[in-house]
Formats: sequence, C-alpha cells, structure tokens
Amino acid sequence: MVEVKNLDAGYGDKAILRHISFSVHRGEVLAILGISGCGKSTLLKHMIGLHPPLAGQVLICGEEMATASGSERLRMLRHFGVTYQSGALFGTLSLLDNVRLPIEEFTSLPDAAIDLVARMKLDLVGLRAYADYLPAEVSGGMRKRAAMARAMALDPEILFLDEPSAGLDPVTSSGLDALILRLSDALGMTFVVVTHELASIHAIADRVVFLDREAQGVLAIGTPAELRMQTAHPRVKRFFARAAEEVLEERKG
Repeated sequence: MVEVKNLDAGYGDKAILRHISFSVHRGEVLAILGISGCGKSTLLKHMIGLHPPLAGQVLICGEEMATASGSERLRMLRHFGVTYQSGALFGTLSLLDNVRLPIEEFTSLPDAAIDLVARMKLDLVGLRAYADYLPAEVSGGMRKRAAMARAMALDPEILFLDEPSAGLDPVTSSGLDALILRLSDALGMTFVVVTHELASIHAIADRVVFLDREAQGVLAIGTPAELRMQTAHPRVKRFFARAAEEVLEERKG
C-alpha cells in the first residue's frame, strides 16, 4: 500500500532523516516508533505529501505523491485519511458537520445521503449519540474518535494516525487501541500509526519501524516481540526496557 524508498526527509536543505526505506502491507497496522525528536512526525508529513522529499520516493498504492499535481494529486489523496495529534476538528462545527465536510466537498451526493454516510461513520467509532455536540462539549478521547470518523468519510484504504493516544488516560487510550483493531479487522483497513506509547504498540502493531535521532534513520524493523526480544541494537533494547519499566511503575501507582 505504501512504499518508502531511500527517502531523505527534512525542511529546506536540512535533512532530519536519511535513507529511509520500508513498505506498508495491505491490511496491516504499522507503527512508527521512537523517542521525541527522532523524526516520526516529519516522516509522516512526507509520507502524506505535505512536504516533498529531499531525495527518494514515497509511493501510495504504486503512485508517487511528490510528482503529482492538480486533479491527479486530488485523486491520489482519496487513497488515505489522516488524523492529527490534536484531532484538528473545526470547533464551531458539530461532530456530524465535521464528518460531513469532506463528503460535501468531494462528492455530489444529495444532502440526505451525506447525512446518512456521516452518521454511519460516527456510528463506526461509537459516537452516533453525540452527532450534534461541538468538539468542546466532548472528551479528548471522543474528539480523537470523531477525527477518525472524519478521516474515514471518503472510504480511504489507508489511515495515517499521528499520536492517537497522546494526552489520553490509560483507559481511554486502551479503548482507542481496541477501536483501531476493530476497524482493521472489520474493514480490512491499513493503518500507519505514529506513536511512542509502548502499551499501544504491543496492543495494535503488526510491525514496527523504529526511528533514531542520532542515526537520523531506521534502527530496526520487525514485530513488537522481535524488537523487544531479538534486536541486537542497544538503543532499541534500552527503549523497550525503559518503556516497559515505566508501564510497570504506572500500574504500581
């Protein structure tokens, strides 16, 4: 579904990441993991075409984002949906109207059909009863789910999620993980999830791409169990060991 080929990612003439290569397979949940400042969000922005590569390629469903323009680019953008760390909902619109917006913008469906589709998307994330609420009137976890409903409005094949658990308590975060798994299983969607939350990684990820700030690139790729138990790289080992200790401390507390 996604191929990143020898990508150099950065801003202006400054490279944050160098020589990044990996693939995202159809139907899998792939997590991009690493400590703060390692380039996770930078990589995501380049994967979805917000910034052009300094070198290399990003292919979405076999097509290159960076060279597409006009109607061709719009057609390619329909392959995926994105949620951002804050949710990025429009505060003056209800949850229903937030989900309706991309359907109104990019389809010619009649109003009644748009309303039906938007309510179905909210139902998928457990928010049908909150359709008329404003973002400020619901919890942070509900805003994250509403953002996922909006990202799914046009039935994309891939969802990119930027730090979906950021700022959420452990119970709400666990519920969001369960939603991602349910959508993956029920709809066969492909997920790319940027996170540093180890509990979420073990709960949802089929594979992990581990980024490192010092290396400016990928230190390891594999399943969560492989990275925790079998990796030979000391910084990857330290991350998983330290993160596991933090989870244990949270549970003791």
